Amino acid sequence: MSKQILFIQGGGEGGYEADKELVTSLQAALGEEYMISYPEMRWDEAAADFGWTKQIGEEIAQADNGLVLVGHSFGASMILKYLSETTINKKIKGVFLLAAPFWSGDEAWKAGFKLKSDFANSLPADVVYYLYHSKDDDEVPIFHFHQYKKKLARANFREVNSGAHQFGNDLALVAEDIKSL
Repeated sequence: MSKQILFIQGGGEGGYEADKELVTSLQAALGEEYMISYPEMRWDEAAADFGWTKQIGEEIAQADNGLVLVGHSFGASMILKYLSETTINKKIKGVFLLAAPFWSGDEAWKAGFKLKSDFANSLPADVVYYLYHSKDDDEVPIFHFHQYKKKLARANFREVNSGAHQFGNDLALVAEDIKSL
């Protein structure tokens, strides 16, 4: 039986297409023992979070226990939002977040993206968390990664020297950490 991974794409125009290369890299590094589900996220302009947390919940509900979640950029931040604000009925084995923005500020358009101040205390306790960030990421600067380090002390943090926002389309490091579970 394959080990299940749910990969949530990054946002923005072309996010799904751009992140296909990340999914391909991760699948190649993990091998046939793993099966990656990569749904294309729909944008609901009327929802404060564009409807992503609802869609993430629907995808998790369809999965088996022992699921591994991987998210890139906006998708990574929405995974954290979903997990910290929803009671999860599935066993999640690990959460791997790539270039996650840490939403802050008072702008109205960010309100639906921001985590609650005590979000870390609301995350499922029996789950392993990994966060990854490239020092040379111009889209989501390394500052965001350091904010998560302050707030989510129990997570594992991997700061890489280069690869920019797309990690050079090489997720071998992420695959190694997933295999270690």
